Amino acid sequence: MTTTASKYEIVIGLEVHAQLSTTSKLFSGDATSFGAAPNTHTSPIILGHPGTLPKMNERAIEMAVKMGLVCHSEIEEVNYFARKHYFYPDLPKGYQVSQHTTPICKGGFVTIRLNGETKKVFLNRIHLEEDAGKSIHDLHDTKTCLDYNRAGVILIEIVTDPVIRSSEEAFAFVTELRKLVRWIGICDGNMEEGSLRCDANISVRPNAATWLGTKVEIKNLNSIRNVKKAIEIEAARLIDLSEAKKPIVQETRGFNADNDTTYSIRTKEDADDYRYFPEPDLTPFIITPERIENYRMQLPTLPEEWVAQLMERYLLPEYDARIITEDESHIQFFIAISNYTKAYKAIANWMIGPLKSYCNEHLCSFSSISISPKNWATLIEMIEEGKLSFSVAVAKIFPKLIENPNLSPETLAVELNLLQVSDINNINAWVDAVLLNMPEKVIEFKKGKKGLIGLFVGEVKKISNGKADPKVSTELLLRKLNS
Repeated sequence: MTTTASKYEIVIGLEVHAQLSTTSKLFSGDATSFGAAPNTHTSPIILGHPGTLPKMNERAIEMAVKMGLVCHSEIEEVNYFARKHYFYPDLPKGYQVSQHTTPICKGGFVTIRLNGETKKVFLNRIHLEEDAGKSIHDLHDTKTCLDYNRAGVILIEIVTDPVIRSSEEAFAFVTELRKLVRWIGICDGNMEEGSLRCDANISVRPNAATWLGTKVEIKNLNSIRNVKKAIEIEAARLIDLSEAKKPIVQETRGFNADNDTTYSIRTKEDADDYRYFPEPDLTPFIITPERIENYRMQLPTLPEEWVAQLMERYLLPEYDARIITEDESHIQFFIAISNYTKAYKAIANWMIGPLKSYCNEHLCSFSSISISPKNWATLIEMIEEGKLSFSVAVAKIFPKLIENPNLSPETLAVELNLLQVSDINNINAWVDAVLLNMPEKVIEFKKGKKGLIGLFVGEVKKISNGKADPKVSTELLLRKLNS
């Protein structure tokens, strides 16, 4: 941060729109699948034909309440929808149906982790609303094309309080939020397809100031990286304006990821400009405490609860536990192997190291690897018992098991002549050979260069074709070198 920038505090509030994973829209039975031909997911209700009436999608209520529960929000028992009178060219009705004074979820927080510290990002609300369609400006030279497929698709809008203070915190928040919506199965979190979108409200103020500066909204950020980058770019622009004593206009801006700039779209409206009033075509809906509790019972074990279990029951370090809980399928993978071996840390080491590298390289998931949990456990136990070195298991056994997952790791190790030798006589001969071939290094070690022990162990491993037990090798080397 520059000296000038360090004089200012950045204040950020985020509005994240998550498309709920329902098969039909909020007030009609039209399909919601992505990628359909333009205007094939429409109906008289979506097109705003006279005399049509909306009907509430009950699954939307369930999903919104579940999101509120995992975000520690208060669930509003008596709800109603409101008309938001703002002109959307791609909403044929001429208004949007949203929630205003009674959001379905009030308050709450999402916990983020940054640089080893935790912070609660407090929420203002979570509410339900319908999405607008899509205006396409580049298919025709003089006309705008409208696709109403997204019109009426169900969104929840998660609105934070202005408590985020950096682009890094914003990045962490959206990352955690995407993880949560995927975890409880209410949204696929695909930002590229628009099922998760973020608007960032940004203002700056001098350090120690208690008032809020004029905010600027950056609209429709479609990747977590762009959320971070757009905040950094816009905050720098606002600081430059403040330093130059120039006015900051409350407006909505866009972000151009190609050249890392923001640009003005329109001046920003206040809530009063939307002229909200209760939606006359929809009755209020009531969520009973019994229904809320039923939804709570349906929630899966959440990541934080899994972290605690992995640390307490399986004695994993917090770092390992958090890496494993990045995806629910990873947890199931770990649990399945742990049924056959108690070498829990070794399971985690495989998952965080070789397995993760393999999946990243081959663009696959853990669940796509067909090696049985029992074979995994056998391989791990062989390493734990000193029958096989970890590096040999990774380089030689693992690839063979990928090709033939039903083969026994023990059989493979015998066939490939990879079983580790712990016999002192054999290893002693290899140790003597290494020390004889490296007299200069032996002298250096004896003069105090103790770090050379790793070199000697490596040479023993090399001449034994990886079969020498490294623990026994190290003990013998140290005994001879220190004598």
